[in-house]
Amino acid sequence: MSSGVDLSQFFETFFDEADELLNDMERLLLGLDIDNPDTDDLNAIFRAAHSIKGGAGTFGCFGHLADTTHLLENILDFIRKGEMVLRKDMIDLFLETKDVLTDQVAAYRNSEEPDAGVYERICAQLRELALEASGGARKAAAVPAPVAAAPAPAPVAPTPVPAEQTAVAAQSVAAAQATNTPHEVSADLPLRVQVTRVSVKDIDALAAEMALMGDILHQEKTADSLTVWLKTTASATDLVAVCCFIVNENQVQVGHAAVPSAQAEPAAASPGPVPEPAAPEPVAQALPVHAESAEPPETAEDPGSDASPASSAGASARASGAGGKSSDPSKAAGASGGGGGSSGTIRVGVEKVDQIINLVGELVITQAMLVQTASTLDPVIHDRLLNGIEQLERNARDLQEAVMSIRMMPMDYVFSRFPRVVRESAAKMGKNIKLVTKGQATELDKSLIERIIDPLTHLVRNSIDHGIEAPEKRAAAGKNPEGVLTLSAQHHGGQIVIEVADDGGGLSRERILKKAIQQGFPVSESTPDEELWQLIFAPGFSTAEKVTDISGRGVGMDVVRRNIQAMGGHIQLSSRSGQGTSTRIVLPLTLAILDGMSVRVGNETFILPLSHVTESMQPTNEQINKISETESVMHVRGEYLPMVALHDVFDVHDAVTDPTKAIAVILQAEDVRFALLVDHLIGQHQVVVKNLESNYRKIPGVSAATILGDGSVALIVDVFALMRVTRDKTTI
Repeated sequence: MSSGVDLSQFFETFFDEADELLNDMERLLLGLDIDNPDTDDLNAIFRAAHSIKGGAGTFGCFGHLADTTHLLENILDFIRKGEMVLRKDMIDLFLETKDVLTDQVAAYRNSEEPDAGVYERICAQLRELALEASGGARKAAAVPAPVAAAPAPAPVAPTPVPAEQTAVAAQSVAAAQATNTPHEVSADLPLRVQVTRVSVKDIDALAAEMALMGDILHQEKTADSLTVWLKTTASATDLVAVCCFIVNENQVQVGHAAVPSAQAEPAAASPGPVPEPAAPEPVAQALPVHAESAEPPETAEDPGSDASPASSAGASARASGAGGKSSDPSKAAGASGGGGGSSGTIRVGVEKVDQIINLVGELVITQAMLVQTASTLDPVIHDRLLNGIEQLERNARDLQEAVMSIRMMPMDYVFSRFPRVVRESAAKMGKNIKLVTKGQATELDKSLIERIIDPLTHLVRNSIDHGIEAPEKRAAAGKNPEGVLTLSAQHHGGQIVIEVADDGGGLSRERILKKAIQQGFPVSESTPDEELWQLIFAPGFSTAEKVTDISGRGVGMDVVRRNIQAMGGHIQLSSRSGQGTSTRIVLPLTLAILDGMSVRVGNETFILPLSHVTESMQPTNEQINKISETESVMHVRGEYLPMVALHDVFDVHDAVTDPTKAIAVILQAEDVRFALLVDHLIGQHQVVVKNLESNYRKIPGVSAATILGDGSVALIVDVFALMRVTRDKTTI
């Protein structure tokens, strides 16, 4: 680009924030009350579309994205001004448009062109809706057509306003005339936008932004300011928001004012340079910058600071967030007493965070080695060294916890996508369902939070399809025709519990029992409910009377359980006839570190996840009962627990074979408890989890590995694999 500023370096920031704005737009659209929409929400949705359009237009190379958002913005403007009544089909179209915009952002992110056919179709639908709003042929011409042939102008080289600048201004006005809808404004006079204390290189970018907002009637420039008289339908707040892509809010003044008489013609009609004014024109009917803004004023910043036009334009959320509040993190920092323009957040790639976590893990391992080595030293002679190592141990743990917290994300990241799923799935099934979410602020590791989305989606669809009844059936049963689906998350010890609950008809014991007997499962009329419900997770098991495009093929619940177990968690199911079903997923907060109990078997050391350990004891002859030549159970407080010898599972030699001389560690996985026989208990400590499969290969019964203080490798036992061994044995 001739300006000397490479805008492409800011593309990724723009794409990230466009994704955030689109997600906010979807959330707000789904939350709108069609009969009585909230004005603030309508304005926030409009500003989200407006911010994306402004950012796309500033870069000048995302034509499809700018055109689509401009069409959407115009319709949203009609609705928020009360010129058009909101309907359900409009919400559906806006949500579809959001999906198209998301695809367009993804295409541009991958340096590809968006699907032209989809673009033309959605634009045609939006134009048709805009024609309906315009009320006939008189306003039909006001609805914009795509302007792929007239892309938004890019910033040009900083010069003292020669013919080159005028040509760019002419191109900007031509594009603006082709893409903006000039319906009635709130005053007869045009809006005068004055930006002061601005660098020369940013003046051209500001002029280009103003050209996107309407017709430039006249513009004046000095060495550090730009004044534009603009014929536009945008409000003062909108113009300030656009300017804030490039400058700070306290550098902008907007008000209605007459165009200087000698320069009343549009800027595009003047081929020569724009003369400098002898003195600034007085502003009539001056409007404060925040006259229509719902946003808090900008906190004090360095008035001489100059933001790069590209960086500010790329950060499209800076001007106004989709929630109607400023999303510029520097405002939050300033409000809390921070230093001026310092930012409260920073975008960092996940790979960089993972690298830091790996390095901290190595540091923890090194610290454990030092502790083990120092344990042989005389504490009197080496007092200072041992104190330093203790301090290092505390600091290493604090550092580990601080770094791990960086990867933690709120569950709202997952929950926010389900209002759309519930809305569309319920509409397909002809059901009326209300979604309730709780514990959105509960945090979970990013690696887990991305993997939990698919299992949760399947459980939600199952509740909609099989759980919640049709409105007429609910009414006949004396229930509210509107079903309630609840998603909740909460911390419980070192784990997170995620629950999907519905108030539907519950599971049918008779139907499940009949299907299980047909498929040859070892069940009977006396089988308890908890054991019967677990059959739902068996591969191919389904009691659905018909297959729908939502669920019913019996190929999902076993995958759900397998995926949950792969994350080190377990799943629990409970149901009451006529009252609903609840599915609980219990997960560790992170897979990077683990609270474990180290045990010894022969000469080998193994790690048991502490979250599965309930107690440990030494068995007595009275507690052990043989049920076959090779199988035994252990009687613990009225409960008979299967016994699994760890040395048998991993073929460890020189291990203790007499159960009465071994230690029984009572483990629980899902609803199954069993006794694991080991030789000795070593202790409890945090371990750094190393992926064994990527470094070696998959080993049955082992979930991962860790490095001990002496440098040796210890295997982390897969409790769920041992649980399946005990279940298979008891079945046989």
